[in-house]
Amino acid sequence: MLTELVELPGGSFRMGSTQFYPEEAPSHTVQVAAFAVERHPVTNAQFAEFVEETGYRTVAEQPLDPALYPGAAAADLVPGGLVFRPTSGPVDLRDWRQWWMWTPGACWRDPLGPGGPSWRERPDHPVVQVAYPDAAAYARWAGRRLPTEAEWEFAARAGTTTTYPWGEEARPGGRLMANTWQGDFPYRNTGALGWVGTSPVGTFPPNAFGLVDMIGNVWEWTTTRFWGHHRLDEPPKPCCTPGGPADPTVHQALKGGSYLCAPEYCHRYRPTARSPQSQDSATTHIGFRCVADI
Repeated sequence: MLTELVELPGGSFRMGSTQFYPEEAPSHTVQVAAFAVERHPVTNAQFAEFVEETGYRTVAEQPLDPALYPGAAAADLVPGGLVFRPTSGPVDLRDWRQWWMWTPGACWRDPLGPGGPSWRERPDHPVVQVAYPDAAAYARWAGRRLPTEAEWEFAARAGTTTTYPWGEEARPGGRLMANTWQGDFPYRNTGALGWVGTSPVGTFPPNAFGLVDMIGNVWEWTTTRFWGHHRLDEPPKPCCTPGGPADPTVHQALKGGSYLCAPEYCHRYRPTARSPQSQDSATTHIGFRCVADI
């Protein structure tokens, strides 16, 4: 069953920020046409229905093409994905390789790899280990599409102009508003309302548009190609993969932050935050939601 759509009227809003990371600048006015957005990210159960009906195989389930990864070891060209593994203690936060591990066999069915919890144990969690072409394929099957970065940010802001959709404080009155890292990154996570890793969609409060998990839980794919800053010299061009392979040299803009975002490392659990990700990336903290034209 597809996720319920919430119709948004569109309008103009201030996109971006000059208060945090340089890639969020400059702040500028953007006009968004009316559209509808899924109330929550696509879940494991929903993605399983798509796979069962179509026989689709995700990027993480296919061997990597040696021509696209010159110099890569043969052992790294087998099907798999990146899995977050907490470190044993404090580490240099400039080296992400200390907590991201290439894991053969990791895919949407077994996000942490063989032997870890399967999707069947977490049917209402956001699907992860989905690369950009996988998200685009699901959207086509659903008769929908992936959002542009501007549409996504408009939906996440929900008419607000504050740092977070719920105000200026990350935890107003001590209340946890999104699934983000709790503790010392990347070695101690006490859990967000008890959840270490992804949480069932809708565990945390919705924004003013009634949308859940726009902030935290999983990063979400957009069709906008990532640049190191917002380009005002020309409108951002959607970059889609209608049916071809993922291009590891092309980076899409991710939005929303994830359960791995911590203030000392990745203060990106905000609507204006953005992150680059190559189209072929399949990890334990990236998912997606679809939108539709009105």
